[in-house]
Amino acid sequence: MSERPPIDRAEERLQHELSRGQQPLAELDLDEVWLRFVRFGSQRFDTADTPDADGLLFQYGTHAFEGSPVFTLDLVRQFEINDASGEHDHYIQLHCELRYEPVPQLRALGHFETWFFHDTDDELDAWAGGLGRQEFWPIVRNFHPQEIRVYQEQV
Repeated sequence: MSERPPIDRAEERLQHELSRGQQPLAELDLDEVWLRFVRFGSQRFDTADTPDADGLLFQYGTHAFEGSPVFTLDLVRQFEINDASGEHDHYIQLHCELRYEPVPQLRALGHFETWFFHDTDDELDAWAGGLGRQEFWPIVRNFHPQEIRVYQEQV
């Protein structure tokens, strides 16, 4: 039996990580949300024994999914869910989404995404640190998110 918590506790763990300290979620900036998300990302859960069973996704872009365009920086934890025979059934994605006014500086960044998967030869700290040195970071850091949403979906 695994000593890791079940996947259905992940959203609770992320909410707990984001609520640490005295600041309400709406007052957190990009650096603080990223630090807390990476800390959450280092916590392991009871996942399937497959190479892409537990992944982190960092992505951004300007989208109009729910009306007016919004620049969205989306931090995602993805878990593979297998059926009783061990075959892939679906993924659970847990999002921490920072939404910004789509000002020209943010729109000019275009779209970007990068993945990290546990149980590979990659190191989480190296992946996270590399993102922190990207040229988009100081641009996004100049703006405060209008909204921070945490939600889960099945894909």
